[in-house]
Amino acid sequence: MKEIRTACPHLDAAARHVHDFAEMLHDLRGDQLPDWMERVLADDLPALHSLVSGQRRDFDAVTAGLSTPWTSGQVEGHVTRVKLIKRMGYGRANLDLLRQRVLLGL
Repeated sequence: MKEIRTACPHLDAAARHVHDFAEMLHDLRGDQLPDWMERVLADDLPALHSLVSGQRRDFDAVTAGLSTPWTSGQVEGHVTRVKLIKRMGYGRANLDLLRQRVLLGL
């Protein structure tokens, strides 16, 4: 792997930035986001520049997501389950049956 990263500086830079971002996420260090963004923009990595542009549009939310231990994962799981139940009955069921299946966990 080191040989590949040595042969391709762009890949090495991208891997380093992704690793740094993962550490920020794991360690809840949202305060490091502005410095990370500047380091990414200093390299010629258009895909990561696009990521930084998106993060800048909603900077406060991204910083909060990288700084707090709270997650919406459990809620998203329930939303996905309800959507699956809805799709299973598409065209054959009405809202009353969907409600019953969601409440009963079927």
